[in-house]
Amino acid sequence: MPGSAFFLGAVKMRTIVITGGTSGIGLATAQLFLDRGDAVVAVARSKEKYDAALTKLTEGQNRYYFVQADISKCGQCKNAVDKIAARFSTVDVLVNSAGIYQEKPISDVEEKDFDEIMGVNVKGTYFMCKYMLRLLQQSTSSPAIVNVSSDAGVNGNYFCSVYCASKGAVTIFTKALALELASYSIRVNCICPGDIDTPLTQSQFDGNIEAAQETASIYPLGRIGTAREAASVIYFLASAEASFVTGAAWAVDGGLTSC
Repeated sequence: MPGSAFFLGAVKMRTIVITGGTSGIGLATAQLFLDRGDAVVAVARSKEKYDAALTKLTEGQNRYYFVQADISKCGQCKNAVDKIAARFSTVDVLVNSAGIYQEKPISDVEEKDFDEIMGVNVKGTYFMCKYMLRLLQQSTSSPAIVNVSSDAGVNGNYFCSVYCASKGAVTIFTKALALELASYSIRVNCICPGDIDTPLTQSQFDGNIEAAQETASIYPLGRIGTAREAASVIYFLASAEASFVTGAAWAVDGGLTSC
């Protein structure tokens, strides 16, 4: 089976694991790595979404694998890594892109809302890093972890306090883990995107063009971002070109958090 020791022509093919790698930023990131000749393992809950994603890929369908898991469950994170380890001897990059969003005033937030958001956004990110560590330590290709936080992990937003709390945790966790893993030469960074044009964002707009235009108007660049733009920053942070970058939270928000 292909893995980190496999060479595609003169270029070493890396093994990339992406949680939430079947849609949105995760899928765009998968496509970018596949375009560059890497192997990608998408970890996600829905096999149907993987099958749909497979039909959208323009390159590397034979290097795009799937492991089914609910990363809000610690045991499923471990099982997912065990399945990946059975196929690949090492992992070079872990991208924690899986996440869920919710807008509610704190007066309406129930314990189940809190647990669901924290479970995916924080617990899933944390334990995927924990269990993936042994495979990342085997990499000889500038191993890296890139977490997907949010502008809401830097600044607070109205009516999404649980989401903000979860992404703030991801941002600070990234910085702490970067210090902890520096001795292993494993770099850890995160991106903090603003609104990105993904199926999730489109479902929020629900065809409301005025709402979409109003959202775009708050960005200094006058628009929301694309999944490919976010993926490009992830790709850079995971590459040897960013070999002296660790513990960083990269804004991918059209200048929003500079205001």
